[in-house]
Amino acid sequence: MKSFSLLILFFFSIQLSFSQQEATTADGKKVILNPDGSWQAIAADSTTTTHFKNLELPKPWPGDVLITHLAYTVSYKTTYKLANWVAYELTAAETNAIVKRNDNFTPDPLLKSGSASLADYKGSGYDRGHLAPAADMCFSYQAMQESFYLTNIAPQDQSFNRGIWAKLEKQLRQWAIDDKAVYIVTGTLASKGNATIGINKIDVPQSFYKVVLDYTAPEIKGIAFIMANQGSKEDLQHFAVTIDSLEKLTGIDFFYQIPEKQQRVFESVIDPGKWSWSSTSTKESGDKAATSTQCQGKTKAGAQCKNKTLNANGYCYLHQNQTAGSVNQENSVKSPSPKRSVSVRCGATTKKGTQCSRKTLSPNGRCWQHGGD
Repeated sequence: MKSFSLLILFFFSIQLSFSQQEATTADGKKVILNPDGSWQAIAADSTTTTHFKNLELPKPWPGDVLITHLAYTVSYKTTYKLANWVAYELTAAETNAIVKRNDNFTPDPLLKSGSASLADYKGSGYDRGHLAPAADMCFSYQAMQESFYLTNIAPQDQSFNRGIWAKLEKQLRQWAIDDKAVYIVTGTLASKGNATIGINKIDVPQSFYKVVLDYTAPEIKGIAFIMANQGSKEDLQHFAVTIDSLEKLTGIDFFYQIPEKQQRVFESVIDPGKWSWSSTSTKESGDKAATSTQCQGKTKAGAQCKNKTLNANGYCYLHQNQTAGSVNQENSVKSPSPKRSVSVRCGATTKKGTQCSRKTLSPNGRCWQHGGD
């Protein structure tokens, strides 16, 4: 039990009560004050958010070379002449463009050694691909210029950089608007033996990843993506993975400041229904309505789906199995079936007419995205 004298550090919330009182500490934590002068912390639940300084930053590794710019922080690997990750918060207000892209690629003045050069990319066949996109930095002249530092750039296949990667970047900007702010970590997956470019032997990443956190109450949610450094026509959801699985792959602890109880809520599962998918919302089959409406389907958490749809039945492609008369309708009565012992390829067809490439243990042979049991 701690002395009441310690409570002089607190900013108190005034309550008309002679028993317990709630107070807020100087660092924003909630506590309960007891009549005898003792106190106890109020445990955060899965829907309560607390302010954390630099929440977007992963847990630092020993020997990390960290460089902080106006709008993002980069962890740089001098061995590969490449960023390990770039992290930043993107708010809805910052998506309003007031500065034009300048394409002024330059070495990072804050990096003391081990920098890539413009000559490394010349004639390589690879794009100078942004990790923190220039379009996310359009709110400030300084932020825009710093986004073109070569510490924020990596060799990307042209069809990748200008295709599926740009599509993902655009989607994240929409989420920042939808959810007021998101925290983003973008990283490279590189290893010895990878192809290199230029006299400085810049590593060409085999894959890239993005981690996204919406830490705005009441619906805290997170999602991660891993994409091979090559063009793709798949939907963005195809590349979604749990944050936990990415942490195991990279050894990086994302959003480590958040209590473990909350981390388990958004790092161990993928729930695409919690996110809007504006870039794919109109690519649906069937009769079309004149204007898009919010999907009437329910997510696994019981909330209304945030997708927009032009389908006349009012359900997006993820929730067609919830329409009236559907044989897979969620509220229909059916006896449970045992899971498969060996995973099989999903038997559903994607919106582009190809067979889904996901693996599933569902008895009906369909993955979670296509109505799996």
